[in-house]
Formats: sequence, structure tokens, C-alpha cells
Amino acid sequence: QVQLVESGGGLVQSGGSLRLSCAASGSPLQYYHVGWFRQAPGKEREGILCTTTTDSTTIADSVKGRFTISRDNAKNTVYLQINSLKPDDTAIYYCFAELSTCPGCPPYWGQGTQVTVSS
Repeated sequence: QVQLVESGGGLVQSGGSLRLSCAASGSPLQYYHVGWFRQAPGKEREGILCTTTTDSTTIADSVKGRFTISRDNAKNTVYLQINSLKPDDTAIYYCFAELSTCPGCPPYWGQGTQVTVSS
């Protein structure tokens, strides 16, 4: 079992950058596929990036070229670098982890971190 805690959200002006962190405990993240979803007010949760244990990455078209996912296994942390922020990026950002050896198992989720982009 793994526990996930996001941090790094906040209020930022349009065009700015943020780096979100997702710190894991309870199990090494190197055995998990990891990624980020976001949920904007009044909208459904949207998957934006994920990366597998073999570093294969999938990126949603809506964030391609602006968002980057990375992981630091030594720190057991996943990062989301967000550049060129737009007001439409305003959302709660959630990280998730899915055990690579158990494809049918439900993923673990963090509690989310709020990102608000002002125009």
C-alpha cells in the first residue's frame, strides 16, 4: 500500500510556472505507474499525464508542450512541472499510483492540491 501527498499548488498569474510534488510513503514508487489528473470546477476529472515503470509517458493534448512529469525514486516523489499556465488550467490536481504488477488493482490517490491561475 502507498500513501500519496501532493504539494506545490497555489495562486499564480497567467504565463507563470509551478512545480507540483507528490510524495509517497509506505512503498517504493519505482514499482508503480504514476501520473496526474485534474478536476476543474464543474467538470469531470481529466487525466493529463502518466508514466510507467519503464518511463513510457502519455500526455494529454490539452497540456502537451507545457506540462512535464518526472519521478525521483531516491526521494520517492513524482513531480509535475507546469509552464505557461493559463486560466483554464485552474483545477485541483491529483496524483495517482498504480502497482505495475497488478493491472486490475485500483490505483492509489492523493488528496489533491489546488492550482488557481489568474488572468
